[in-house]
Amino acid sequence: MVKIGVAGAGHLGKIHIKCIQSAQGLSLVGFYDTDAGVREKVAAEFGIKAFDDYDEMLRHCDAVDIVVPTIFHHKIAKKAIEAGKHIFIEKPITHTLAEAEELLDIAKQKKLKIQVGHVERFNPAFLAISHLALNPMFIEAHRLAAFNPRGTDVSVVLDLMIHDIDIILACVKSEVKEIRASGVSIISNTPDISNVRLEFENGAVANLTASRISMKQMRKLRIFQPDAYISLDFLEKSSQIIRLYNEEPEGREGTMLSLDTPAGSRFIEIEMPESAPVNAIQMELEKFCEAIVNDTQPIVSGEQGYHALKLALKVLDEIEEHTLRATKMNTNA
Repeated sequence: MVKIGVAGAGHLGKIHIKCIQSAQGLSLVGFYDTDAGVREKVAAEFGIKAFDDYDEMLRHCDAVDIVVPTIFHHKIAKKAIEAGKHIFIEKPITHTLAEAEELLDIAKQKKLKIQVGHVERFNPAFLAISHLALNPMFIEAHRLAAFNPRGTDVSVVLDLMIHDIDIILACVKSEVKEIRASGVSIISNTPDISNVRLEFENGAVANLTASRISMKQMRKLRIFQPDAYISLDFLEKSSQIIRLYNEEPEGREGTMLSLDTPAGSRFIEIEMPESAPVNAIQMELEKFCEAIVNDTQPIVSGEQGYHALKLALKVLDEIEEHTLRATKMNTNA
């Protein structure tokens, strides 16, 4: 059993505590939180030990699950790594690239695991297409949510869009060539809604929209590639695969439709893969445990978390430049 402690017992921290209590291979030693009232309440709610000293918790565990505000990720994670502990850290990995680079360097020196909580990798909708050979040429992502003050310590890009950035980087095996981005701050001091266009060296293009001031919820991603159209609904945890054939294939399990075109009859296969009923957060924590026990690469490694953050910060830079250009044009008008 991997002994693990949780740093941070807010809304998401409590969800992690509950998942760890049900997870295979993990033994929860307790949690640490700076708020004495939170420690007392959460300890009573879950029947677990509350540590009022972070160093004391570190002495009792093999790994730390870090669920604190992003600005504190580096401080909490660095102390854990320096103490020889593996870390699971919520996304984004850190507040700055320099902080992430330092964590990666220390973890590499000490041969410790870092896994980043890009939880959509474990969403049943994405898991259901994991068997496919992905070669995206166009991707469209929409992630809309109602306003929640809990996430406003970072912009909508680092709060919501970074989920889709991570998924896209996992699907497109190419470097980003060009970024076009715009965003607007409506309620908070950072962008609350943003639209981004990414162009990759291999010609693939991705359009992403994220909003945390929407009247409805949406978490959809569509992948278009030469042999298929793939639709993922992360909210409904479902996926759909549509393939187009020149001749009717044999032995296929999906629904087959005939389509008359100027070039003759074509055949459309519609497949709706079965989505396993998994708890994504519990699963990512269990996979973190497996990486420690088997000494393997975490599914979402610290390096991958770093690259997602790097691209997200470039998007924010482009949003800032776009805003400055627009302001200048309006001033001169």
